[in-house]
Amino acid sequence: METLTPKKIVSELDKFVIGQNLAKKAVSIALRNRWRRQQLGLDMRDEIAPKNIIMIGPTGVGKTEIARRLSRLAKSPFLKIEASKFTEVGYVGRDVESMIRDLAHLAVNMVKSEAREKVQKKAEYFAEERLLDILLPPSPKPKENEMKNQSLPPATEPATEEEEKVGDVVPKVSTREKIREKLREGKFEDKIVEVESNERPMPNIEIFSNVGLEEMDINFKDMFSGIFPSKVKKRKMKVKDARKIILQEETQKLIDMDEVIAEAINRVEQSGIIFLDEIDKISGSKSSVGPDVSREGVQRDLLPIVEGTTVTTKYGLVKTDHILFIAAGAFHVSKPSDLIPEMQGRFPIRVELSSLGKEDFIRILTEPENALIKQYEALLQTEGVKLVFKDSSISEMASIAARVNEKMENIGARRLHTIMDKVLEDVSFEAPDLKGREIIIDDTYVIDKLKDIVKDEDLSRYIL
Repeated sequence: METLTPKKIVSELDKFVIGQNLAKKAVSIALRNRWRRQQLGLDMRDEIAPKNIIMIGPTGVGKTEIARRLSRLAKSPFLKIEASKFTEVGYVGRDVESMIRDLAHLAVNMVKSEAREKVQKKAEYFAEERLLDILLPPSPKPKENEMKNQSLPPATEPATEEEEKVGDVVPKVSTREKIREKLREGKFEDKIVEVESNERPMPNIEIFSNVGLEEMDINFKDMFSGIFPSKVKKRKMKVKDARKIILQEETQKLIDMDEVIAEAINRVEQSGIIFLDEIDKISGSKSSVGPDVSREGVQRDLLPIVEGTTVTTKYGLVKTDHILFIAAGAFHVSKPSDLIPEMQGRFPIRVELSSLGKEDFIRILTEPENALIKQYEALLQTEGVKLVFKDSSISEMASIAARVNEKMENIGARRLHTIMDKVLEDVSFEAPDLKGREIIIDDTYVIDKLKDIVKDEDLSRYIL
């Protein structure tokens, strides 16, 4: 995190998002301030609140992509959710606290995945030992009565210490090591073995709730662990399948879930990021008829979460004081000032993202690491088809996208997906029969595929 300076953050975002320098600058400063805050003493650290951001701009200009790439850079728990999904407490729909529970769940999975990687080698060793025990079970000890009835062996001279070592230890070790070597070479992969695994029977319980089962902070496995004891179940399967099950069990044994949960909650509280999309859908004037359950009502419920409160989750209490909230909206009908004053105060930083034009579309098609043209080239390469895009074709597709956005709804870069799909529709369909072919896409090819749609405005309204 120390190496992620604002300039470095912007440079990394430039690899995936074209333009929008003001928004990139704002989020890079917000992210850097989180690191700066961690360097302060505890007293000062608790006093510094995150500077939440509102991104204003039409759809398809990079709002969500900026937030998503930012969370990956910081390796922070990140949740994207639409504000329009929430309703006021007491009404059917999701309550605002559910996003904190979702974020905590994501963080636990993230930390658990990291812990799994740390114990991977050790878990593989223990799994291999268990497989060897299955493939080479210890020889049963003779019963006491059988030992008494056995005749004494003929008298011989006592074996020397070296002979005892050679005769007793070496053969057993060498046999196990030979099997280990064959196991690693994959010679036992299809051998059928019997595997024991612990299973805890769970009763079938039907629960009816308008908030959904995911909202209930009840861990049924822990609740019934004392009532329904686990039982050992034996299953026959191939070694390659048994290895997966045994490795999963051994990994779980090595992970301390208390430490995982504690670290996950700390990450949520100190570096969690929540991207609230469609914030404009909950702003605007109060409804004149009936309760306002999805606008100002949601804003009032969101306010304590954004200001800082404590939310109960199945993993424990989570404080939201230092979670970074990035809100975004097109604000076609409403405007940021339509939010309630308290909510406006909790989002002090506002950045406007500009609409995209032809030059931006050309860069989007070619420059990013995940550029659309690179994606389509890679997809058709799997069929043995080589796509070659001429500069004229890229310019023509960008020009059509910009023109259609001006005439109809401006959906930004998403228009390029539709145009690219339409241009390459026939090639994608016939690709399995074109193996080894090289397809050249130029401006003539693009115009030919889109000429009817672009001319007919009514048709393009539905297709493009």
